[in-house]
Formats: sequence, structure tokens, C-alpha cells
Amino acid sequence: MWFSKSRLKANRRAVVIAALAAVVSTGCGFKLRVAPTFAFQTLAVTPEKNGLVAADLIRYFGKAIVPLAASPGTPAPQVIVDILQEVREKNVVGVNASGQVREFQLKIRIQFRMRTPGGHDLIGPTEISQQRDISFNESAVLAKEAEEVLLFRDMQADLLQQLLRRLAAIKNIEAH
Repeated sequence: MWFSKSRLKANRRAVVIAALAAVVSTGCGFKLRVAPTFAFQTLAVTPEKNGLVAADLIRYFGKAIVPLAASPGTPAPQVIVDILQEVREKNVVGVNASGQVREFQLKIRIQFRMRTPGGHDLIGPTEISQQRDISFNESAVLAKEAEEVLLFRDMQADLLQQLLRRLAAIKNIEAH
């Protein structure tokens, strides 16, 4: 016999532990994130002037984006997402004893709503925000500016994901 009993027991134990881990991880509600599904096929986006989150939303939906005022032969949008406001802020939150800035807080806030072309609100005016703290050092101004740009881009991506999850939460647009 080329398998020893201790090796066979170790293999059985590993299989049992793996099975228990699979049961426990599914029992706790753990699930990999999947791409959201939407109750609509076409939409129009009315962006805030120079709104970067709206531009990301338009890029995400691509061919599903249709103009708000449909021309003949163009499908009318099933839903309209209005980006009511997009605000970026940079506030001082920490200074040293000599009054020099040591820490900033970066914040992005968007306010949006989702409605049907008939004017029925599917999602009323809602605000989503993200914030990050960033330390500051006068000797590394260029590096800190680059870090600030990256943090704003990261917050913008997080806002887009939150917005997409909220849009996906609407399961039936005809009931409204």
C-alpha cells in the first residue's frame, strides 16, 4: 500500500475543512460582486455643467445613452438621470503650531435623481458623497498635488459605483 494511513487522514481532514469553509462562506452572505443589471434598456443623462461623474456615467452606458430630445428614428429614453449638482471641495483640517497647513480633507458630493420621461420620480433627489484626508508637506508640493488628483479620481470612481448600484436597485420602471 503506497498511501499511509496518516496521509489518508490528512487528506480527508483537508477535504472536510475545505467543505466547511465553503459552507461557512456562503452561509454568511459572502458573494462576489457582479455587474449590476438594470430595469431599463435606454437612458438619457442631463449632466451638471463640467460634471465628471456624469461623463463617467455616459461612458459606462455607452450605446444605451440616447438624447433627451429624441429625433425621428431615435428611441426615446426609458429613464432620465439628472445630475443636479456635483461639488468638489478641499478644506483645511489640520495646521501645525506655526499655522502651516498639515492636512486637507477632499470631498466630492453629487446630487442626482432618476425619473421617467413622463416626469415620475423613480429615485427622488439623492446626495452621495465621498471624502478622503490627505497630509500636506511644503517640500513635496508637486507630489501632493498629484496625490490629490489621484484621490479625487478614486472618489469619483467610488461615486460612480454607488450611483450604479442605486440605479440597479430599481427593478420595475413601469410600476411608477
